[in-house]
Amino acid sequence: SGTGVAFTRNPATGEKKLMGEYLINAQGEDVVAGIRTPSPISKLHEEMPEVYDQFVEIATRLENYYKDMQDMEFTIEDGKLFMLQTRNGKRTAQAALQIACDLVDEGVIDQRTAVLRVEPKQLDTLLHPQFDAAALKAAEAIGKGLAASPGSACGRVVFSAEDAEEKVKDEAWKKVVLVRLETSPEDIVGMQVSQGILTVRGGMTSHAAVVARGMGTCCVSGCGNDNDVAIDYDAKVITINGHTFHEGDWMSIDGSTGNIYEGQIATVASTENANFKRFMSWADEARQMKVMTNADNPRDAQNAVDMGAEGIGLCRTEHMFFAEDRIAAVREMICARTVEERKVALAKVEPFQEADFTAM
Repeated sequence: SGTGVAFTRNPATGEKKLMGEYLINAQGEDVVAGIRTPSPISKLHEEMPEVYDQFVEIATRLENYYKDMQDMEFTIEDGKLFMLQTRNGKRTAQAALQIACDLVDEGVIDQRTAVLRVEPKQLDTLLHPQFDAAALKAAEAIGKGLAASPGSACGRVVFSAEDAEEKVKDEAWKKVVLVRLETSPEDIVGMQVSQGILTVRGGMTSHAAVVARGMGTCCVSGCGNDNDVAIDYDAKVITINGHTFHEGDWMSIDGSTGNIYEGQIATVASTENANFKRFMSWADEARQMKVMTNADNPRDAQNAVDMGAEGIGLCRTEHMFFAEDRIAAVREMICARTVEERKVALAKVEPFQEADFTAM
C-alpha cells in the first residue's frame, strides 16, 4: 500500500513536469504530516511501474479536463491506484505566468483565459526582489502589517530619514530599513535610499504606502494595528510583539505579505521574464481603458513607457526638488523676504523643472 501527493506541473517554476512525493506502507495524512521522509514521485516508476504509468495517464487527463495545473492526492492498495481528490494547484507568481503561457502554446486555453489566470498582485511581485525560498521557509514572522508595496527587503534599522541618508554612506550600512511611526514628505530622501519602509500607523493609502509604490520600494504599513508595538525615537528602539530592535539591528520585511522578520533573510533580485511582455500584450488586447503612470522624474517616466504606460496621470512636482542640489534653491524661495529675493531663487528653480518636464 502507499499514499502520495503530486502536481501535474512544478508549482514553484511552472515547468511541465510531474512533481510530488509518496510513501510506501502509509495512508491518509502521513505524507503532509512529515512523520517519515517520502520518496519523489519519479521513483514510483521503479517500485510500481504499472501504477506509475496509470497515474501519469490519469494526471494528464485531469489537467486536460480542468485546463489547469492539478494538485492531486492518491492512495495505492494491493497494487491498485485510487485517486482521492484533485483541485487547481496553488503556485508562485513565476509559475502562474509560465503555466498560463504554456497552456496557451499547447492550445489548452485561449489568451483571454490566460490573462484571468494570473492575479495582478502576482505580476507586481515578479517586478520586485523576493526572499530566497529556502531562507524564507526557515524564518518565522514576528509580526504582520499591511502589504502596502510589494517586494522583500532586508536591512539595518534606522529611525529617521536623516539617519538613513547619512548611514548608507558607510559600507557597513549600505542596506537600511526605515522604521517610522508614519512618514511625511520630509522623509522622501530617506525613503529613496532605504531598502524597505515599515510604519506603525497608516493604511494602504497612507503617505508611506503611496510613495513607496511609486518608488518601487518594499513597504509594510500599519504594523501597530494588529500587533503589540512600541516605538521610541529618542532611544532609537522599536518593540514588536516582545521582539526588540535597536538602531543597527537587522530586520527583514515582506511588502507582498506584510510579514516582519528578525535578522537577515537573503533576497533574490527580480529578473527579466521572457513571458512578461508577451502576457501583457494579451492584456492590452482585452483591456478597455488606458493605463497611465505616476512619475515625477525622467527615469520613472521611461520605465513606465517601457512597461506599457500610455502617459503620465499624476506628476508630483514637489518631488522634483528633493535632490540635494535642488532643495537649497527651494528653501531660498520659501524663506525669501522680498520679491526680488524670491525672483532670484525662482530663477534657480525654474531650469530644474523645465528640464525635467522636457525630458519626461
